[in-house]
Amino acid sequence: MMFERYGGLAFVSRVVLSFYDRVLESGRLAPYFADTDMQRLVEHQAKFIASVMGGPECHTGAMLRDAHAHLYIDDGAFDEMIGLLQRTLEDFQVTAADVKAIVTDISGRRPQIVRNHAGG
Repeated sequence: MMFERYGGLAFVSRVVLSFYDRVLESGRLAPYFADTDMQRLVEHQAKFIASVMGGPECHTGAMLRDAHAHLYIDDGAFDEMIGLLQRTLEDFQVTAADVKAIVTDISGRRPQIVRNHAGG
């Protein structure tokens, strides 16, 4: 299982911390997190990414939709987040096939995250 192959939650937590460092450096994305408890967000995001990698399930589509509804995330912001996540995973030596699997899974959740997504 991908989650265990990379070292479990400890590995995923390091990836997520690095990912949010990049997100907070983005002029477009940082404002989404201005009033966010980043420690809490990192913990939730680590659990989410862990579940995407085959770890314990933690998020339903409804939970994702509810958590993001007030943020008015557009497709451009979603795409930038996906790009930053992909580069972060690559920097942590996640294989190309595993990066593709993670990005594909999360991209499939776009309708629950993006507000007024054309397809959702």
